[in-house]
Amino acid sequence: MSSSPTPDFGRLAATYDELRPADEHWLELVDLLTAEADLVGGRVLDIGCGTGRLAGELARRGARVWGVEPSPEMLDVARANVPAEVGLKLGRAEELPFRDGWFDRAVFSLVVHLVDRDAAFAEARRILAPGGIVAVVTFQPSHFDRYFLNDFFPSLAEIDRVRFPRPETLAAELESAGFGPTRFVPLHQEVVGEREEALRRIRGRHISTFHLLDAVEYEAGLERAEAELPDPVATTRDFLLAVAQRR
Repeated sequence: MSSSPTPDFGRLAATYDELRPADEHWLELVDLLTAEADLVGGRVLDIGCGTGRLAGELARRGARVWGVEPSPEMLDVARANVPAEVGLKLGRAEELPFRDGWFDRAVFSLVVHLVDRDAAFAEARRILAPGGIVAVVTFQPSHFDRYFLNDFFPSLAEIDRVRFPRPETLAAELESAGFGPTRFVPLHQEVVGEREEALRRIRGRHISTFHLLDAVEYEAGLERAEAELPDPVATTRDFLLAVAQRR
């Protein structure tokens, strides 16, 4: 499966973490990922590691972590963020710069909607040792139905429904790449935040989908949000963790 249009993450690198801060909800997701994919203790590859936030957190929890990232600008931020023992390389998910069977675990955290999944999953299998595990963090389809931004940006949900694979599609693609049956673990979060913080993130286009919207729709939606967004802002996040073992 080919990737959908991808924003220029090099332009987003400088403000990426500021607009998407690590909070208790993110830590809850990392807790689930770490436990369900058994990440502590083995060699873990964070594919599409971005600014290195997850790689650094896993290293602090005891995993031996490498990160690979196609954006040089994102990788520069990661180098300043991660502990010294985390290895970082410039590279694409579809052509990983690592030898066969080197890793025990491979993680795609909110990345699979940005890559050619057929090629990326085949590469993940190649770099995993026999019995190694791939873990994929994505969103459940229901996430896009309830997102608080939908009322302001009418195209947002439909763009993301196309970008993010449905569970059955993801399971079939992993199996085709040489993984066993996929186990899915959902995570539902109730999130409440301040209006001004939500507006700050919208103005900064904190989710990559904003960069795929028509400029007229974005400006109109921002104007409406500035006039109508309640305080506090309540929304939900519905993550989906997929875990599968290399055959």
